Amino acid sequence: MIFVNRLLYYLVIIPISFLPFFLLYGFSDFLFILFFHVSGYRKKIVLQNIRNSFPEKTEKEHIEICRKFYRHFSDLIVESLKTFTISEKEVLKRFICKNPEVINKYYDQKRSVIIAGGHLNNWELFAVSVDAMIKHKAVGIYKPLTNKYFDAKMRATRSKYGLAMLPTQEVKVFFDNNINNLTATIFGTDQSPSNPNNAIWMKFLNQDTGVVFGAEKFAKEYNYPVIYGRLNKEKRGHYSFELFDVTANPKDTAYGEITEKVTHLLEKDIRATPEYWLWTHRRWKHKRPEGK
Repeated sequence: MIFVNRLLYYLVIIPISFLPFFLLYGFSDFLFILFFHVSGYRKKIVLQNIRNSFPEKTEKEHIEICRKFYRHFSDLIVESLKTFTISEKEVLKRFICKNPEVINKYYDQKRSVIIAGGHLNNWELFAVSVDAMIKHKAVGIYKPLTNKYFDAKMRATRSKYGLAMLPTQEVKVFFDNNINNLTATIFGTDQSPSNPNNAIWMKFLNQDTGVVFGAEKFAKEYNYPVIYGRLNKEKRGHYSFELFDVTANPKDTAYGEITEKVTHLLEKDIRATPEYWLWTHRRWKHKRPEGK
């Protein structure tokens, strides 16, 4: 298996990654035709998610969002492959932070922060650029892949320009051990919770949705300011990062308040550009438990 993984990595992934962007986008155009018109990769899931999220829209509008999503999704794949070999200079040309002062003021106050956001636009390019865009040490929480070979390659790629990779099972230990270090820990808040009973339930995109509680939990425990991070697509292959204060004093907030604020901000961004969110995942596979 390791031999096969190495062949795939060195004979397929790396050669594709070395291609210039104009050729990568030609490959993306081919993938779009394959995914949307030929194979229909997870198309039923995508369309059902879009229909349930936007019941006020017509079926024609649903299909158009779906078409635009697969166009972006194909770009996301080739751009993610590019991260294996992209230079730091190149990535910082393609991903900029519009308002670093929002987070840097907390660095000057000697306070660590939590950045909460979702799978909107290109989080892989964001991962390799974020540490250079802010003063804090950027830390990304991730769920390890079952394939150990590609898990190691993924971690090495995401962390090569400064991002520290933190497995989900080590989050508590990390926070305890880094109280005296200035960190910006990044939480993705739009995954389906592993345990629906431990989630905060709310309306999100017109559906009962369990939202993971981790960002709020650690923010309140350590009183780290919470910032919402928005990823924008400026044009093909070029993105920006915007930061918005959610709360400077989490301990003063009510239970669920931070999670709801972040989720509402994400929902607003999804509604503005729905084609850029990750519709292929089974976000609503859990039902709201009784009493939640």
